[in-house]
Amino acid sequence: MDEFGVYAVFGVNSPPQRLLCADGSSKVAVAVPPTVRQVVLFSSGPWGERICVNAELDDADRIPITIGKLTPYNKCLSWEQWEEETWMDSVTLIVTVEGGNLGKLDCSEPELILAVKEYTPKDTVAPLSARELNIKRKREQIVEEDCDEKKVAKRRDQENVFPSVTEKTTPLRKVRGQNKGGQKLFSNEGDGTKTKGAGETQGIVGRTPPQSAVRMKSKQAKTPTQSVTLVSPSGRWGQTLCPIDAQTAILIGGQGSRMQFCKDPMWKLCTEDMSWVAAETMAEGPTPEARIGHTAVYDPDSRRIFVFGGSKNKKWFNDVHILDTQSWKWTMVEAQGKVPPLAYHSCSMFRGELFVLGGVFPRPNPEPDGCSDSLYIFDPHLSIWYQPIVTGESPSPRSGHSACVMQERKIYVFGGWDTPVCYNDMYMLDLGLMEFSAVKTNGKAPSPRSWHGSAVLSDTQFLIHGGYNGNNALSDTFIFDIDTNSWTEVTHPQLSIPRAGHSIITMETASRYRFSEEGEDADVDAGSVSRTLLVFGGGDNEGNFYSDLTTVAVEELLRDI
Repeated sequence: MDEFGVYAVFGVNSPPQRLLCADGSSKVAVAVPPTVRQVVLFSSGPWGERICVNAELDDADRIPITIGKLTPYNKCLSWEQWEEETWMDSVTLIVTVEGGNLGKLDCSEPELILAVKEYTPKDTVAPLSARELNIKRKREQIVEEDCDEKKVAKRRDQENVFPSVTEKTTPLRKVRGQNKGGQKLFSNEGDGTKTKGAGETQGIVGRTPPQSAVRMKSKQAKTPTQSVTLVSPSGRWGQTLCPIDAQTAILIGGQGSRMQFCKDPMWKLCTEDMSWVAAETMAEGPTPEARIGHTAVYDPDSRRIFVFGGSKNKKWFNDVHILDTQSWKWTMVEAQGKVPPLAYHSCSMFRGELFVLGGVFPRPNPEPDGCSDSLYIFDPHLSIWYQPIVTGESPSPRSGHSACVMQERKIYVFGGWDTPVCYNDMYMLDLGLMEFSAVKTNGKAPSPRSWHGSAVLSDTQFLIHGGYNGNNALSDTFIFDIDTNSWTEVTHPQLSIPRAGHSIITMETASRYRFSEEGEDADVDAGSVSRTLLVFGGGDNEGNFYSDLTTVAVEELLRDI
């Protein structure tokens, strides 16, 4: 296969079928039989100037299910039907190539309509029906879970493992953006996998949000109120929300129900009216592969977003993707130097460089995965990774911690997780001296936690909200003052829902109210601008995933301190 081609495998027994070739059409539609439950798409041969290959499923009602994109860096993807999902009688796979020269470049309509060549292996029994396959899968799942429990019981004290999926049917009160679910987001039991920080093994499960475009076999999916076109992100956790200017933030990645990676991975938030715009197709170039536990940091000087690391199932990343917010084009960095694949690390921008601390990294089998206590720096100008010489008392290995850059000279690191221990300690890295020191704090400190949200409120104060303590998702909020090294707990009704793996940022937004010295709301002052705390997404360990966007005036949080 010396020439470029795109191939598909339909089902577990079918051979690969070529869909696109170097001198053929740039777009093809394939009719997929309802008996096919898995689709694997991959490319072969040199990409040349081709940018990406888009893959999308359409059912009879023309409801799109985006599988993802192939790129020169991510040359294979797959999609599998879940038991609750229903194939329509005429599902169509649409594959489109962007960039390069494929001869027929008109992508307005597919050039070819193909039918899948159904394949029956010789000397085999007939394929199982849908019901038989479901029963077989459930039996296999029970056997696997039983084996996993025995393995976990044997290794629980020997390995660092993350929580597994457990059942709990107790419903919670309904809030905007919340969906009822019957399975836990986290539990304090290991799942037998050799991961210590991969979000996938935490068992984040629940129901797909009502606005999801995925067709589900349920009454809720067929109600007239369900939106076919997404107008806001689906519920998720493990994503990033990155401000790029006073009115705009970019949402990237995340994972939702049934440990499925979000099929709407990129959104643009406009804070003028708090509206969302799907942004995956807005940017050119190779988009990052679906992931959670990554970081996204914006450099205001170059006006670029740097996305680093993360994980997907048993795959770990140490790649750096850059989104130029002026040209709206993705590029992937071929960096020099070594940095391990990391997830649930922290990443801070200082003087144009990325400071990556901690996180989870994979170890070769049979060793379990471990947490890092190392500091890595990425220099975008030279495209190189290096490890600085750091003195002082460094934080112990951890993941799921937070890091806040204060006064452009200090990074404050709080909390995190290193199975089976959660932390609530504080460390400070002096960026001038490159020296770590443990911070002795005053006041009531937050309880140990990881996967919490953090945000800088002022030159001297930052906020910690929610998180996971090894058993439950948390809903409390604390503010730390670096001048006095003191913690203050604050209570706000909009920050009262337990959640972990959520995103918190602060932005300049139009002020709705002006507060008097007595703390009471005064006249509406629509022309003023104030700092606002924005909270998006996360999960609550009860099977619920959030897609709500909560806004709280920073002035309102600070006035009682």
